Amino acid sequence: MIPLQVLHDQRSGEDVIEVPLRGQMLLEIPLLNKGSAFSEEERRELGLEGLLPPHVSTPEEQLERSYHNFRSKTSDIEKYVFLASLQDRNETLYYKLLGAHVAEMLPIVYTPTVGLACQEYSQLYRRPRGLYLAYPHRDRLVAMLRNAPHPEVRVIVVTDGERILGLGDLGVGGLGISIGKLALYSLCAGIHPASTLPVVLDVGTDNRRLLEDPLYLGWRHERIRGEAYDAFVAAFVDALRTVFPEALLQWEDFSKGNARRLLDRYRDELCSFNDDIQGTGAVTLAGMLAAVEAAGARLRDQRIVHLGGGSAATGICDQTVAALVQDGCPEPEAIASIWMVDSRGLVLASRSDLEAAKRRYARSDAEIAAWQRSGPALPTIEDVVRNVRPTILVGTAAQPGAFHEGLVREMARHCPRPIFFPLSNPTSKSEARPSDLVAWTDGRALVATGSPFPPVEHAGRTIAIGQCNNVFVFPGVGLGVIASGARRVSDAMFLAAARALSARAPIRRSPGGALYPGVEEVRTVAREVAIAVADRAQAEGLAEPASLAETARKVDAAIWEPRYARVKYRALE
Repeated sequence: MIPLQVLHDQRSGEDVIEVPLRGQMLLEIPLLNKGSAFSEEERRELGLEGLLPPHVSTPEEQLERSYHNFRSKTSDIEKYVFLASLQDRNETLYYKLLGAHVAEMLPIVYTPTVGLACQEYSQLYRRPRGLYLAYPHRDRLVAMLRNAPHPEVRVIVVTDGERILGLGDLGVGGLGISIGKLALYSLCAGIHPASTLPVVLDVGTDNRRLLEDPLYLGWRHERIRGEAYDAFVAAFVDALRTVFPEALLQWEDFSKGNARRLLDRYRDELCSFNDDIQGTGAVTLAGMLAAVEAAGARLRDQRIVHLGGGSAATGICDQTVAALVQDGCPEPEAIASIWMVDSRGLVLASRSDLEAAKRRYARSDAEIAAWQRSGPALPTIEDVVRNVRPTILVGTAAQPGAFHEGLVREMARHCPRPIFFPLSNPTSKSEARPSDLVAWTDGRALVATGSPFPPVEHAGRTIAIGQCNNVFVFPGVGLGVIASGARRVSDAMFLAAARALSARAPIRRSPGGALYPGVEEVRTVAREVAIAVADRAQAEGLAEPASLAETARKVDAAIWEPRYARVKYRALE
C-alpha cells in the first residue's frame, strides 16, 4: 500500500506528494503517473530522464491528445477500452478528460456501454483493478482486503454479478459495474480515487456461456446459494468491519432475492445502502416531483402504476410513500395510490408468491371485482391501465415495447399530462421510445428515461428528455456521508437527496425543460445533494451537529479536483 497524502507547500503554493518510488516503478502507479507532464526538475529528481519523450506536455496538450485518440475509435466498446486503459495509466488525466466531456463519455464509462463491457469482461481483461473475493478463498477475506492498493478506503461498491443491469448473471464480469460506479463517485462528487475500492464477490455463475468459455476468468462453478452464500456474505461483512470499519458500502446489482434481504440484514450494522433500491427510488421520486408540479398537480393526487415488481420498483414505491407521508398524507392512503404489475400480472394480496416488500403494495380481490378484464388470469398491465386510469406509468421490467401505442393512448384519454418513466437499461430494454410517447399523446407526455435519448421534435417545438440516472444521487450521497462522518445511511437521507435533485429540474424554470438536469451539471448537483444528505444525517443524530454553512464547508473540503501535484522523492525511514 502506498499512501497518497497530498501536502500543500505554503511557500510555493503547490500541492506536493512525497513517495518512496523512482524511475519506471513510479510510472506504473496511475495516481502518481503524469506521463509527459512530469517537469524537467521532477524527471531529474525521480530518475525519469530518458524514460519519457523530451517534450514536457501541458495538461491541455495531454487532454487534446487523449480526446483525439478517443474520437478516433470507431465503436463504443473501443472507446470504453481506451478510457479504461487511460485510467490504468494516468488516473488524473482520465478524470480531467471525463470532466471535460461528461455528456459524451458518461454513456461510455457507464450505461449503456458498461453492460457490454461486463459481458465481454474476460475477453477485454488487461489489468486488474479492485478486489476479486472468490468463494474458495472465504477463509482469507481479511488478508485479501488488506491487499487493497490504498490504505484509506472510504467508499466500496460490491456486487456478486448476478443481476447486472438488465443482462442477468455475468459472474466475475460484474466487477465492471463496481469499477464504473466508483469512477462516477470521483467524477461527479470529487471523491478521491485512492479512497475507493471496487469489489466482486465471486460465488460462481449459472451462466452456461461463461462456464463453458475457456477465457472466463471467474470461479468455474455454479452459483453458491442458501446458507453457504449467506455465510460467505457474512464473512465479507465481518472482514470489512475489521479492515475498513469507516467505509461506506454500496450494494450493487444483487438479484431480486438477495438485494433487499441483504440491505435489511446489514443496514443497521454497516454504513451501507443499495443503489438499485434506494438510489433508484430517490432519483425517480425527484423526477416525479418535478413532473407533477409541471402538470399543475400534487403528488398525493396521482394514480401510479408500476410495471415491474423487482427491487427497483419497490424502492421507487417506498420512496414515493415516504415523500407523501412527509407531506402529511396518511400512510395507508399513500400506499393505495400505487398499483404494481409484475411478470405474472397485478400484485394481489391473494397471491402466495409475494415477497414482503412487494406484499406491501398488494391489492385486494374486492377492489378488482367489477373490473373489465381481458381474461380469467391475473389482470394485465392493459387491464390495470384501463381500470385505474393512471396519471404516472413507471417501467422497470426490462420489457422493450411494453408501453405500446394502445396502452399509451388509453392512458392519455383520461389524463391531460400523462407522465412516463420507461427506466429499464440498457437502451434495448427500454419500455418505450420517448418520440413514440410524445407522438401517441399529441405532445402532452412528460417523459424521463433510464437510458439517454435525444430531444424529441414535435409540432414545431423541441422537448428535452431527461435521464433518470442514479448518477444524480449516489455520488452526492457518498460525499455527504464522508463529509459529515455519518455512521449510517437512512431512507430519510435519500428523501433529502431526491428533493435536492428535484429542485434542479430544468422544467421548473422552463416549460420545455427536462425533468432532470443535464449530465454536465452532475458535479453541481452532487454538491447540493451532499449538503442536503449531510444536513439530514445530522438532524437524525447519525452525524455530529453542524450549521448549514459549516456543513457546506465540510462538503467543499472533501471534494477532490483532478489536477497534478508536484511529486517528490522521499526514502522510507
